[in-house]
Amino acid sequence: MLTTVNRMFDRIMPWITPTSLIAGMLFTVWLKPYGYLSTWLFAFMTLAGSLGTSSRDFVRVFRRPAPILCALILLHFVMPLVAWLFGMTFFGGDAETITGLVLGTAIPTGVTTLFWVALKGGDVTLTIAVILLDTLLAPFVVPGMLSLLFASELHIDALGMVWKLLLMIVFPSLLGMFINHVTRGEAERVWKPRLAPFSKIALGGVVALNGAFVAPFFIHFEWKLALILATVILLTLIAYLFGYSTGRWGWRKEAGVTISLTYTVGMRNISAGAVIATTFLPAAAALPVCIAMLVQQLMASMVSSVLNKLTDIKLIATDRYPLKKVK
Repeated sequence: MLTTVNRMFDRIMPWITPTSLIAGMLFTVWLKPYGYLSTWLFAFMTLAGSLGTSSRDFVRVFRRPAPILCALILLHFVMPLVAWLFGMTFFGGDAETITGLVLGTAIPTGVTTLFWVALKGGDVTLTIAVILLDTLLAPFVVPGMLSLLFASELHIDALGMVWKLLLMIVFPSLLGMFINHVTRGEAERVWKPRLAPFSKIALGGVVALNGAFVAPFFIHFEWKLALILATVILLTLIAYLFGYSTGRWGWRKEAGVTISLTYTVGMRNISAGAVIATTFLPAAAALPVCIAMLVQQLMASMVSSVLNKLTDIKLIATDRYPLKKVK
């Protein structure tokens, strides 16, 4: 039965995220007090997605660090620089908006990246490795990049941020790997498929909670808001394109690496970014990050639908198998 439900969720996946966003914005009064649950929903999704990993997989990934380094460079150097250039072009004198755009691209890769990579048959171990390293680097890289571009220091609660990301990513990943090792792979064969539909439900819950958070920002419509939205969408598309192109250029015969780079570079931990923005930046600087919360999951659904159409080679494959032509 759970397998049937999971297949149904797979078919309606492109609609889950926008529907959840709308529901979250409509029921913001009731959902907003439960925003703290997003951390534990993220943790559950990470645990469910990492049940198929093992220590041998990590050894294999770190023996070839090139994909990890490419992802980190694109995440924390290339995309923030592109965002800064776009901000200077479209919002010349608005330093707060430009800061928000750069922050939205400088924050670490998204926790839900793991879900989408697993759904598309990407290299889950590579994705977890990027997320783990990115989580540890984020408290230093994010304020460093903002200081470099804006010549100003941002006082961020680095320890608090690291602790929250550890709860959402590192600990569940290590627990999933430990469970898989102790059960000698039984967790991957039995429990991972059973938990898959609940992981999708958790994704909907996270998106709805994010929608409840951003709802107040959309009460009053302005043309500047529309321009920020268009800029965020364009930056997201460029990030996906950079990740996809890097994977296809560097690892053409490995579908898993291409899929992993596409999503790890294209997605961000917007929830963490929103906390940083609303805590340490003015409201105007937080707005681009909050808008990105609306865009990210919908864009992920669209990328999931069109990924195979970008090339004549079908990309849905596991990291253990090379690309194959399809009829």
